Amino acid sequence: MKKVYYLSTCDTCKRIIKELGIGEEFDYQDIKTEKITSEQLEGMQNLAGSYEALFSRVARKYKELGLKEKQLTEDDYKNYILEEYTFLKRPVFLIDQEIFIGNSKKNVEALKNKLS
Repeated sequence: MKKVYYLSTCDTCKRIIKELGIGEEFDYQDIKTEKITSEQLEGMQNLAGSYEALFSRVARKYKELGLKEKQLTEDDYKNYILEEYTFLKRPVFLIDQEIFIGNSKKNVEALKNKLS
């Protein structure tokens, strides 16, 4: 299985997808128009090891809701991601039983290596 969770309005997501040259072999899910289900998130968590690894601290709502000052639990991370799509660190690529989370150079390089 090859799947990518992304935002079609995010320039960084679009740049990474273009840079990797991926196409129809991937199932694309725009998380703004097609919400992540609890089952999908649980599957990602099983591969990532935690919900925290999937959680974006750079989302605008992170500051707006004052989450920096709070001690968040795994359930909190899960619920925030399910409530608000911007809390998912993106893009998230699933390739077979591997997960690649976010847009860091290290992650994009690992993804390139996996695809080549």
